[in-house]
Amino acid sequence: MKEFFGILEQINSILWDYIGIFFIILIGSYFTIKNKFFQVSILIRPRKYIGELLSCVEKGKQGIHPIKLYFSSVGGMVGLGNLVAVTTVVTLGGPGGVVWMWLASFIGMIVKYSEIYLGIKYRVKTKDGYDGGPMYFLQEAFKGNKLKLDKILPLIVCLLLCIYGAEVSQFLIITDTFVDTFDIDRIIFIGVLLILVIMSAVGGVQRLSLICSILMPPFMISYVMLGLWIIFTNANLIPGIFHEIFSDAFTFKSSATGVIGGNILLAMHQGITKAVYSGDIGIGYDSIVQSETQTTHPERQARLAIFALFSDTVICTITILILFITGVVNLEGIKSSEYIIHAISQYLPRSDLYIAFLFFIAGFTTIIGYLVVGQKCAQFLSKKFGKIVYIAYAIIAFIVFSFHNQADVMLIMSISGGLLMIINLTGVFLLRKEIKFYK
Repeated sequence: MKEFFGILEQINSILWDYIGIFFIILIGSYFTIKNKFFQVSILIRPRKYIGELLSCVEKGKQGIHPIKLYFSSVGGMVGLGNLVAVTTVVTLGGPGGVVWMWLASFIGMIVKYSEIYLGIKYRVKTKDGYDGGPMYFLQEAFKGNKLKLDKILPLIVCLLLCIYGAEVSQFLIITDTFVDTFDIDRIIFIGVLLILVIMSAVGGVQRLSLICSILMPPFMISYVMLGLWIIFTNANLIPGIFHEIFSDAFTFKSSATGVIGGNILLAMHQGITKAVYSGDIGIGYDSIVQSETQTTHPERQARLAIFALFSDTVICTITILILFITGVVNLEGIKSSEYIIHAISQYLPRSDLYIAFLFFIAGFTTIIGYLVVGQKCAQFLSKKFGKIVYIAYAIIAFIVFSFHNQADVMLIMSISGGLLMIINLTGVFLLRKEIKFYK
């Protein structure tokens, strides 16, 4: 297994260091510059665009309410990636990784808008609502291709999303946290969590949107409030932290290896990959979920993704600032999930209890969100047996990977996500003339 994961590490490095990070920078920058920083125009006028979206909602109309889908989007994005995975941006990539995370999130906003726009534009009606996403717009993007990529790529994307949809990394982190905090039998906890996840996910996007609408607001509000309190209490440290972040972002020589360009490549890798993972940039989750919206105006629903990704980036930034302020960023030999626990324990009595339930809400909504998407992809592959086979696969994957190392599990997610991003963004770029950027 050690040799197997060593090979995966090399594949992941090639995939991201030489293809993935430049892919998202080039395509995201192209859309941003060509459309005159469209995402800024949307962010500064939230009231206008949210109101415009709500004005086209009719009671009893086919599909799901747009605001419920917003929380479904946030539920898929704002999770343990914001509290756990994001720590490697600074622990492995150094302070400069934060700048690359911000850059990827910023240009990622217009990428997500484009994905969702196309997902809705090329969606198909079903008896229960709508089906859309990359497997549908890729058929259009590669239509008439001699290699039959319009048939092959949608199947590959669905297979990758089925793997990615079983969010084994977040399942493992929740399990580790609860077992360590409450001294619960590991097997019993895995069984209970599995039942909750499966019961929630089989209800589809409708049930997902209901659960996220209930759980996400208190999670986001409580964590942001706590984070801002820690930040403002230590406001005198913030200028120095930002100076360290920006001065390190463009350091070309790695102090560890002496390799020219080594430091900046490492910072880019960690910052961009974690922004993509945390914000679901180019992965396809949001495109599939948002395609079930009631509105027939793709641009109105797609604008919400810009606000959702902005919320995701704010929470990631709060986590990173807490790590710097408390000094735990310099700790070594601990799991990624333990950094924020050590940090908050300096300010909150019995923080282990708060973090355990924080991890549960953040991870649970993401797990069921991706599992819902995985089911839709499995049904695309096989209408008759897809869903039941996928649920069986997910149960096995959750159980098996609950006894693995967190870093190894994150590696599998990283490779799957990288492949999805490259395929999906290729389709988005080919269909760029079909996307309308209405302000």
